[in-house]
Amino acid sequence: MSQYFDLTRRRFLKSTAAVGALVVGTCFTGAAPRVMAGVLAQPDDSAKTANLFVALRPDGIVEITCHRSEMGQQIRTAIAQIVADEMEAAWDKVVVIQGKGDPRYGDQNTDGSRSIRYNMQRLREMGASVRYLMRQAAATRWGVSIDSCSAEQHTVSHSSGKSFTYAQLVNDALAITPPETDKIPLKNRSEWRYINTAMAHIDLKDLVTGKATFAADVLEPKALIAMVVRPPVVGGTVKNVDAKAAKAIDGVVDILEIPAPTGAPLFQPKGGVAIVAKNTWAAIKARRVLSVTWDDGKNGDYNSEEFKANLLATVAEPQASVRELGDAVNILAKANDKLVADYYAPHLTQAPMEPPCATAMYYKDRVDVWAATQNPQADMSTVAAIVGMKKEQINVHVTMLGGGFGRKSKPDFSAEAAYISMKTGQPIRVQWTREDDIQHSFYHAVSAQHIEASFDKNGAIEAYLHRTAFSPMASTFQENATKAMSVELRLGFTDNPINTPNMKLENGEAPGKARIGWMRSVSNIFHAFAIQSFIAEAAHKAGRDQKDYLLETIGPDRIIDVTKQHATYDNYGGDKALYPLDISRLRQVIEKVAKMSKWGRKLPKGRGLGIAAHRSFLTYVATVVEVEVSDTGDLKIIKSWASIDAGTVVNTDTVINQVQGGSIYGITAAISEGITFDKGRVQQSNFHDYRVPRMNDAPLEIDVEIIQSDAPPAGVGEPATPVYAPALCNAIFAACGKRIRQLPIGNQLTA
Repeated sequence: MSQYFDLTRRRFLKSTAAVGALVVGTCFTGAAPRVMAGVLAQPDDSAKTANLFVALRPDGIVEITCHRSEMGQQIRTAIAQIVADEMEAAWDKVVVIQGKGDPRYGDQNTDGSRSIRYNMQRLREMGASVRYLMRQAAATRWGVSIDSCSAEQHTVSHSSGKSFTYAQLVNDALAITPPETDKIPLKNRSEWRYINTAMAHIDLKDLVTGKATFAADVLEPKALIAMVVRPPVVGGTVKNVDAKAAKAIDGVVDILEIPAPTGAPLFQPKGGVAIVAKNTWAAIKARRVLSVTWDDGKNGDYNSEEFKANLLATVAEPQASVRELGDAVNILAKANDKLVADYYAPHLTQAPMEPPCATAMYYKDRVDVWAATQNPQADMSTVAAIVGMKKEQINVHVTMLGGGFGRKSKPDFSAEAAYISMKTGQPIRVQWTREDDIQHSFYHAVSAQHIEASFDKNGAIEAYLHRTAFSPMASTFQENATKAMSVELRLGFTDNPINTPNMKLENGEAPGKARIGWMRSVSNIFHAFAIQSFIAEAAHKAGRDQKDYLLETIGPDRIIDVTKQHATYDNYGGDKALYPLDISRLRQVIEKVAKMSKWGRKLPKGRGLGIAAHRSFLTYVATVVEVEVSDTGDLKIIKSWASIDAGTVVNTDTVINQVQGGSIYGITAAISEGITFDKGRVQQSNFHDYRVPRMNDAPLEIDVEIIQSDAPPAGVGEPATPVYAPALCNAIFAACGKRIRQLPIGNQLTA
């Protein structure tokens, strides 16, 4: 008699791999999950803790804990590079351990391009502390001073020629109490071995051979599969459920309701009806025939076209001032020579290639969760709230993430799994489909912007007025919130770099009619699109070259402090003395990318170059895009170039990869039809109507150059995204004379 076996595509590929060996998946048994194989190695029982991030095995193998989530940005590699460099560990003796959710690590939220910026100093200190212990252990054995002992590649040597391996010193070293970290010298930059070099992804082999552990690879033999029918409108609730046909599906075990959140959405599940089944196919079939009647609530009237008109009407009128210099309003009112433009960008969704997935096991005294999460501590809090436990009772194990882009920092899918496990008393895996992900996301805000400028006799901007309005992220945390938070406005708006004696920046209110969240580069996307497009329009009006006018418009080298212009600005949480808004660095990336692209060269008919530059997440990026537009309006991106100044970088190869990936993500912002709503419902469902770049949409080459800098480390994962759409649209204008002020580009080239 045949027995059902839940064979996923991944398991099929793994079991039929050409390597000819059986690859064991991730599974857990008994009271707590554990990884049997894969990149997410677990601590060895023999390892002894040296500090929060380092443990040592008797054989000298070093376990370095990565407390951030790996979603393709190679943070596991970078953290290992930093610690191993200061520790003088041999790279082949390093094992990376994935940290659980644990407040001891501090912030674990892997977003905001903060992983290196927030952690590089203390990770260096942790590594240097272990190097000190090894040197001191050897010095004690030899009866010499520690200063006469040097560490290099897992070995401590003395000037006499004597040496010990780290393995020989482990027990002695761990018996020593190190001094305070600020009293342990760190390496000079010239001594770095791994930092600021190109090193291969530490998980690369496991990724390409199928051994990597993603959320859907977590296998529990007794786990049931759950799929959820969620309210189509945010804030909607269940009125009636007819589950007769669904229950008749072979393999369906239970059908139960998940309560809708009260008040603001927060990171809670949307609610709905869960189908619990023995396998995925049974759950899918049952979901298709489950009949649910909904009460749509107050957001059932949400319509994208109406909302767009309201936003554009909002920015057409004066709004609340957020930055002011000089007398821009009066000067513009009297000006004869003006440029006025409105810009619009739709909702977007993160659309990671791996949809959300989590497995949970509920016990009376705790919950164990395995999830593709960017923010394990948020999982702890959200799961604790829905099951009625304390945060400390929730154990969150982080798997690899097949992309995140901000979506997986919202743990609603982990909370669903935990709640269903609590109600059924069984281990539960909640699996989202692509349709679930696109229709029940936390969306990037829709925005409208209005810009006016007047010009002096030389064509320079004399007065500048900019209004922005968008659904605020605050609406996710506070019911009926309509005002943007200052942390949203500082994403490319209040830190506007234009050099003009008269500037007025205003923010209009807008309600949040959907779940609003952050997406790669957040509000920088639509703010940079408007500002960089407008500067290019002004250049054309003045009869000037785009690049030259851009440099003139941002002005001479200087440090800008926008707080002196009545603006609230937290500088991405960075010390303004360490991370000033430095126009010289912005100018440098513009000049570099212009040189890379051979700006000013003659192009064939139908081709054009566009340029854009922007500071975000304390990093400076400039991009040039070359396009070809045919007589029939067909668009082809020929090539693009990018220059980035992110301060001190850890892995140069990773930075190049992130800039290339961020550029591709920027193409999505330009060409995607976006997310639209009618009667509160998302109109898109999969990649056939939510467009992401295909190979023919992307350039064959994206050249990247890193500006070498001694400045403190800044963000890398997000800053390349905001500049791409305006550079692309500026290139389109240069190629065919079509000005793009509203995204997506769509059929505007053929209109």
